[in-house]
Amino acid sequence: MHADLDSFYASVEQRDDPALRNRPVAVGGGGVILAASYEAKRFGVYTPMPGYQAKRLCPDLVFVSPRFEAYSATSKAVFEIFDDTTPLVEGISIDEAFLDVGGLRKLSGTPAEIGATLRHTVLADVGLPITVGIARTKFLAKVASGVAKPDGLLVVEPDGELDFLHPLPVEKLWGVGQVTADKLNARGLFTVRDVAALDPAALSALVGIAAGRQLSSLAHNVDARRGETGKRRGSIGSQHALGRTKRTHDEIEVILRGIIDRITCRMRNAERVGRTIVLRFRFDDFTRATRSHSLPQATSATSPIQSTALTLLATAWPMIEERGLTLIGASVANLENEMCVQLVIPFDRAESAELDQAIDAVRDRFGSAALTRADRIGSDPGFGVPLLAD
Repeated sequence: MHADLDSFYASVEQRDDPALRNRPVAVGGGGVILAASYEAKRFGVYTPMPGYQAKRLCPDLVFVSPRFEAYSATSKAVFEIFDDTTPLVEGISIDEAFLDVGGLRKLSGTPAEIGATLRHTVLADVGLPITVGIARTKFLAKVASGVAKPDGLLVVEPDGELDFLHPLPVEKLWGVGQVTADKLNARGLFTVRDVAALDPAALSALVGIAAGRQLSSLAHNVDARRGETGKRRGSIGSQHALGRTKRTHDEIEVILRGIIDRITCRMRNAERVGRTIVLRFRFDDFTRATRSHSLPQATSATSPIQSTALTLLATAWPMIEERGLTLIGASVANLENEMCVQLVIPFDRAESAELDQAIDAVRDRFGSAALTRADRIGSDPGFGVPLLAD
């Protein structure tokens, strides 16, 4: 099953504020749209459309500032329901996951019954609509959920897989964006059936060898991937849309400090530490850039991560002034479990008396040779003669 919450951020806002229900709502608005309700999507509002453009399309659009803490808490509640449904859950993002329910027929019913129960539980316990697509492959399950949106359930039976898949537009194939779709359309390939009928070698010549092989396989619903469970994310990040209002360095710095506060709080809650700090920038001309730096030791402490992020911001500031900044994001990568990190002896601390006391305690217990300085390893230890006090 592929379970996907509908317009997640916007749905949370509509759930929590009755005045927003059945109205076109956009989360963000200062810069780009982070999420749009289905009432707004009917006017052509989409992510990541600039806020001013969305307002022109939908004059009655209501802009709401994002509340990431609320979205995180809601996601956690939904994933608890996923985990109660099956132990085989592969989270894809904050609002979607694959669930393997193939072995639950005797315990929980048919896949369709399990999907219906899941949708009812999420709505009753969390207050949000969720769409579920069910099929034999991950690819087709995700396609089914996309077709069933919003607030739907679609089961693709094994004997009807290609009948369902082949009439769909080529954009439904994973990896087909606008550029690839234009290439395929230019060759008269508009549906998945057209792609499936094309010789794989000709398809590879058109879109590249790797992409051609993937598209040919997916067009025939060949997808051998299993659900990946127990795999933890490799980075934790957050971002802030700025719009086209020119901001000073101090204003951007305040925003970045808030972003780092959110990230490090999430890291500590997840008992994760990381080494690599990454800043992401989007400019007025929609181009992007990144800056990164790796720390000597993994940490979840706010101070060193924030200090590194601010240094990266200062380094990138001439480019920001020249090109104009519309979005800033940060993430901490190379994450590890907190308990797997080697503790570091604080040799650089000013309070060296604490270190001296710790060394003395070790030597008192295990002997004077238990600890020695690194530069004396392999050298003649010599013989010390203690001075006698008067």
